[in-house]
Amino acid sequence: MKLFVAGHQGMVGAALVRRFQAEPGVSLVTRSRRDGLDLTSQSAVAAFYAAEKPDVAIIAAAKVGGIHANSTYPAEFLYENLAIAANCIHGAYTAGVKRVLFLGSSCIYPKLAPQPMPEDCLLTSALEPTNEAYAIAKIAGLKLTQYYRQQYGVLYHSAMPTNLYGPADNYHPLNSHVLPALIRRFHEAKEAGKAEVVAWGSGSPRREFLHVDDLADACAFLLRHANPPDWINVGTGTDVTIRELTELVAHAVGFSGRITWDASKPDGTPRKLMDVSRLTALGWQPRIGLREGIERTYASFLAEKAAGTLRA
Repeated sequence: MKLFVAGHQGMVGAALVRRFQAEPGVSLVTRSRRDGLDLTSQSAVAAFYAAEKPDVAIIAAAKVGGIHANSTYPAEFLYENLAIAANCIHGAYTAGVKRVLFLGSSCIYPKLAPQPMPEDCLLTSALEPTNEAYAIAKIAGLKLTQYYRQQYGVLYHSAMPTNLYGPADNYHPLNSHVLPALIRRFHEAKEAGKAEVVAWGSGSPRREFLHVDDLADACAFLLRHANPPDWINVGTGTDVTIRELTELVAHAVGFSGRITWDASKPDGTPRKLMDVSRLTALGWQPRIGLREGIERTYASFLAEKAAGTLRA
């Protein structure tokens, strides 16, 4: 199988490369913007597919960020993610790519979705405003795969992962997601000998977290399935409060000072827990627990920082 991983330099794409490098019979194809493949360019993507002719494509490329980034740059989040999805999915079909797995996000579901969130609650009510632009683009990608499968009979399908973390995450102080932002904040506070770290919000929202290596394994599992659902949730089925998460990160980093909460900062969606019963019924389960995953991720953070490869 000749497999194209779109977005291989990001956290998710890098995990997919690690996973499929160990898979017998898989020949990986990767290409970066520096190598001339701009996924927001329809002509560039079409030329790439025509030249490489992969059998399967996993679309893991995306412009991503946390609450601050999504709220500050909604136009870029909507445009770039729409362009990536449209170009990669339509280009694959035009080039005769047999199978496409498009990766979305749990933010596609309504702000006040039932908890845990089942796949069929999609588009039943309003989205969370702070990441609406990103969610709309991901919904469009999901629907593109669904309709290409419906209209043309190609095996194009989607996976909707919950909040992800792990090696090669983005640790930017403003534009990162909550878990890497906390790792950086606590690490810098420990290094500086600070007595206090201020965390955003009330600490009460509940979130589910999946290690990115578990997501890569779930993708390999889904690609072995002959007739997967049009889209399926990928998560752990368990969640923690942001306050609990913050304490876990502080412990993993070794910060022993005070944690205070800035309630003037936004909380976002009250709860985001995936209903993973469909994937569980197919036979897949995550392997990496949250405490272990955070410890492994902090070790990766230190290694990346020492090597000068930290995304920050």
